Amino acid sequence: MLRVERYVFRTAAYAFLAGLTALTGIVWVTQALRQVDLLTNKGQSLLVFLSLTGLTTPSLVAIIAPVALFVGVLYCLNKLNGDSELVVMSAAGISPARLLRPFLVLFTMVFALVAALYVEVMPWSFDAIETLSAFVRADFIANFARPGAFNELTSGFIFHFRDRGPDGSLRGVFIQDRRDPTHITTYISEVGKTITRDGETYLVLSKGTYQRPESSGDSAIVTFDDYAIDLSQFMHRGDVVKRPRERSTAELLTYNANDEQARKMAGRFRSELTDRFASPLYAFAAGLIGFAALGEARTTRQGRGVAIAVAILIFVALRMLGVAVTSLAVSDLRAVILAWALPIGASILCLDSILGGPVKRALADARRRIAARRT
Repeated sequence: MLRVERYVFRTAAYAFLAGLTALTGIVWVTQALRQVDLLTNKGQSLLVFLSLTGLTTPSLVAIIAPVALFVGVLYCLNKLNGDSELVVMSAAGISPARLLRPFLVLFTMVFALVAALYVEVMPWSFDAIETLSAFVRADFIANFARPGAFNELTSGFIFHFRDRGPDGSLRGVFIQDRRDPTHITTYISEVGKTITRDGETYLVLSKGTYQRPESSGDSAIVTFDDYAIDLSQFMHRGDVVKRPRERSTAELLTYNANDEQARKMAGRFRSELTDRFASPLYAFAAGLIGFAALGEARTTRQGRGVAIAVAILIFVALRMLGVAVTSLAVSDLRAVILAWALPIGASILCLDSILGGPVKRALADARRRIAARRT
């Protein structure tokens, strides 16, 4: 690249990185505030809090990057025009196509970043979030239970213990399971400990009894030395089958069509794949819309506010329409084609406008004919 092209690229890249950092930071803080109860109410460490909130960063960057690129291009071109640099470049013989070259390099880099996030990083981060969330929920004694309080761990399941021993064991454990009204069970134990075995967490009660009402109206009381309760029932994993966004791209592309669960989710797989492969293309659409709006040199007396407003409206409408079409791909195969056509078509039209292609020439001829008729 020429020195002037490197200068333009550097200005646009700095603007993009500044916007990406600022927007991602703002959105991350709003997301992190929703997880503060991990520290305040659930007793988790700062490391767990930062891990869970940090895993959302790839999805934030992937969504925000095209927006930051659009803002960066508008800022860069507006700055260049405000300092009369665009006018000087135009007078020196630098055509719009030549000026577009450094921007295209930046668009390609952002496209590669967003594509990597959508195709590889985001599925991994969503799966890691689900795994970490399941771990946090499973460790319910650290999260919810407080000595001397009756804690409803889930609807109908009451847990209470008197205090903690020096070794971390629970003293004076009381549990009542009322989730099934026809089989209410009460556990009373002197000591309880949590253990992990084969990836599962158990609460082992020692020296206690459990009581279960019988149909005759009496109660059966059983004394035990040790009794284990599986805590994985409180993990709320949801469906055993992973959701499409938690699956790798290879899994989505090679799912077994004979599998009943996969067949039921075929529409969601199609929508997810469409989103992963079509969304990165909005990096080109966003940048080209911004360049088409402000890439032409203008004098300081010519206002650029209308062009900026129109560009913002077009980009917002295009992105919202893309989200809607991707959602429709679950039930309509034709929406997949439209999801690809939107960013590609917008990019082609913007290139036509920038380079003076046939569409721009046809519109210019139409305007001239309309003006001639009026006169």
